[in-house]
This record gives sequence, C-alpha cells and structure tokens, in this order.
Amino acid sequence: MNFFGHVLGGDEVPSIDGERFDTVNPWTREPWAEIALGSAADAERAVAAARSAFDSGPWPHMGRAERGAILHRLADLVEDHADELANADTRDMGKPHSVMHAKDVPRAASNFRFFADHARLRTSESLPMDSGHHVYVRYEPAGVVAAIAPWNFPLMLESWKIAPALAWGNTVVLKPAEDTPVSATVLARLALEAGIPPGVLNVVHGYGPESVGEALTTSQNVDRITFTGESTTGRAIGRVAAANLTPYSFELGGKGANVVFADADLNAAVSWSNRAIFTNSGQVCLAGSRLFVQRPVYDEFVARFVASADALTIGDPLQPETQLGPLASETHFRKVSGYLDTIGDDGGKILTGGVGDGWSVRPTVIVDAPTTARVHCEEIFGPVVTVTPFDTEDEAVALANDTRYGLNAMLFTDDVHRAHRVAARLRAGTVWVNCFFVRDLRAPFGGVGDSGIGREGGDYSREFMTEPKAVVMEIRDAIDPA
Repeated sequence: MNFFGHVLGGDEVPSIDGERFDTVNPWTREPWAEIALGSAADAERAVAAARSAFDSGPWPHMGRAERGAILHRLADLVEDHADELANADTRDMGKPHSVMHAKDVPRAASNFRFFADHARLRTSESLPMDSGHHVYVRYEPAGVVAAIAPWNFPLMLESWKIAPALAWGNTVVLKPAEDTPVSATVLARLALEAGIPPGVLNVVHGYGPESVGEALTTSQNVDRITFTGESTTGRAIGRVAAANLTPYSFELGGKGANVVFADADLNAAVSWSNRAIFTNSGQVCLAGSRLFVQRPVYDEFVARFVASADALTIGDPLQPETQLGPLASETHFRKVSGYLDTIGDDGGKILTGGVGDGWSVRPTVIVDAPTTARVHCEEIFGPVVTVTPFDTEDEAVALANDTRYGLNAMLFTDDVHRAHRVAARLRAGTVWVNCFFVRDLRAPFGGVGDSGIGREGGDYSREFMTEPKAVVMEIRDAIDPA
C-alpha cells in the first residue's frame, strides 16, 4: 500500500515512534493506504516548524501580491492534480469521483484564488480626526493557525481553512480527520511545489483526545484555532483553548430547517430539497434534514419528493453514474442506521429508504414523526429526512426555530414579502431562499447556538486570521520658515 506521511518543515516524514494506521475505502471496506500515526510529540514538532517559519521565515513579511501569486500557483496545481485529489477523497470517504471532479476540486482551487485576491485587493480603514491626528488600521498576521478539518468534505474544507490563513501571512498546522487523511498530504506536497516556504503549511495526522488534536488545541504556541466538526468536540476544544486565551472559530453541527410554502414552485422545491438532504449521502452539516411543508401542498410534495429520492443511483463511487456513495466509515454507518431503529419507540413511518448494501443507507423519507423524536431533533448526518406539515407562517417559523442548532435554513415561496419576513425571523447563520448551497465567499459563514462560534469568509476571515492594529499619527501644524 502507498504510504502518506506528515509534512513538517518542508519534509514528508514518518511519526517519531514509527506508528502507522490504515485508511479504509468505505465502498470496498478494505484498507487502501498507510498513514503516519502521529502523537502529541509529532504535533509539537509541527507547531515548532510553523512557529519557526512565522518568527524567522519570509512568509509573514512578503507582499500580499507575492503571497497571492504563490497561492494562485497552488490553485493551478490543485487543478492539474484533480484526479489524484479526487481519488484520495473518493477512496477515503466514498464521495462520488464525478462529484469530486465537478465540485470539490474546483472549489478548493477557487478558495485559494479568492483569498489570494481578497488579501491583495481589500482596503483598510483610514480615520481622520478633528484633533489633528489621523488613524489607520493595519492587519497583521496572527501567527500559527491550528486548522482541524472534518471528514465529509476533506479537500474542500481543508482549503477553506488554509487559504485565508496563508493569504494573510500566517503559518498553519493542519490536522485532517483520521478517516480522510490522504488529500491533506497531497495538498501539502503541492504547496511546496508551488513555492510556499518550508514550515508554512504543515500536516500532522492522528487522533483527537490525548493525541494530536489535544496537543494542538492546548499548545501555547498556537495563536488561532479553526475547527469544523461535531458540537461536543467543539465544546471540548473551547474549554482547553480558553486556558491559553487562544481565539477560535467553530463551525459545528446542524439540523437545518427547510420550509416549503404552498405558493412555492414545487418542481424547484422538490429538486432543491432533494439536493439539500441527499447530497454527499446526507453527510453535510448544512443538510435540510427537517422538512416542513404547508398543508395544502403536503401530499403532492411528499409524493414527488419520495419519487425523486427513489430515482437516485447508489453504488461504487468510482463509477460515473453513481450519485450517492456509501457512508464514510463503519462507525458512522452504525450511527446513522441506528437512528432508523428508534422510529419504533419514538414514532414515525418510513416511506422509502432504509439500510442498503455494505455501509450504505438509501435516501430515507420519514413522515408522522413527532417533533420530539430523535430522528427529528438530533443531527443524524446521513440521508435521512423527516417531513412535517404546517398551516401558518408563524407555525412554520416556530417549528424551524425549535432546535438547539442554527447553522442554516431554507425556504421556498414565490411571495417576495414572505421571503424577506421569514428569512429575518429564522435563527440561522445562512438562509437560502428558493435555492440551496449557493455560496459567495465574501459572505459570513457560521452558525448560532450549537452550530458554532464566529464567522468566516471575506472580511470575517480577515478579522479572525489577523491582529488588527490601530496606528495613530499626529499631524503637526506647518512651521513658518521665516
């Protein structure tokens, strides 16, 4: 099997103790590569490399145009190595290869291009004062960024964290999820090829508690922590980061509400709702897993929605016709399939779906589940959706907001006034109206409640990845030379 090591200080290396682990292809359910299994000592080595590159290296002091040109070269290399990167994530977590080529790889390249240009083109504040002084703001790089990425969109979300950190002059230690390690090592190799100096981007593989993750989040030499993952893990990181007063940005779990009003275009609502819950086999924090449909169109919508779910093709993610692959791991398959066993106790009826072959779960539509049922309340992170009728706009808003999460929501209506009213009332970091997963990288991204802390994207990433500094200048009166 191929071996993928840590990338530390510009070199790809094994672990200090030589330990390795296998990464498993969830479709074949067989190991396909060996990965360096890091420890706290390897994490400390990665932080030391990043610290040295920040304190003594050229990267923080480069002009933004020079850094941006290197990041654009990295984006070019990501596109040139699209097949290698697509294969990595497909074999690690079962995402269809065609989706990797069409969406994830181009989006990763776009992240590097966007933040390279944003850092170069973004203006700063200039604040003239009446007192004979002038204030301007400098955005200095924060230092060493610990980036902890999830397994559901490995390459894309790794780039989402790395790109703004690098664009603003920071150095990075990336810990990919242990289930999806390969694309991180490939990306770090490409970064070195693009001309990013040694130690600026480091990758260290390993687990979380009492391992690499804990060492990174407790290190006094880490200046920022960006984490995407489960809410319980976010709480644990927040507690230990607080001891060092390390700023952090968390994008955590979700239980997105999808509200379909009777005046909506049902063809569009069914199509978008299908994508909102079944994309990536439901392994999306933004998934519209609570679907609320106004009663006059409830029966028609449900019939169309079930038909659209049944039409999806599940299979080998390397085959071009496959739309949904398996779940990412045996552990996650057991979690998701276990929720289907709760329906007998909690209530509800499965109209279509259920457990498929291997580690697959078919697109599953559940009706008649009470709002207290576990499948309705808890983040399943699989292709499972509950459908609930409602009567009034106020009821729809109350149902949508009845959750401890608040990452995103969707609503479908052809009434522009209702669209603005309801969007304003929904408690969520992003509200999509008559669409889903349309992103502008300048916009804030993040959630409320158990869905996270902070926002990233555009200026919001700049605020997090830098230390804004006010410079106050005295402007003296002119002196008469006579």
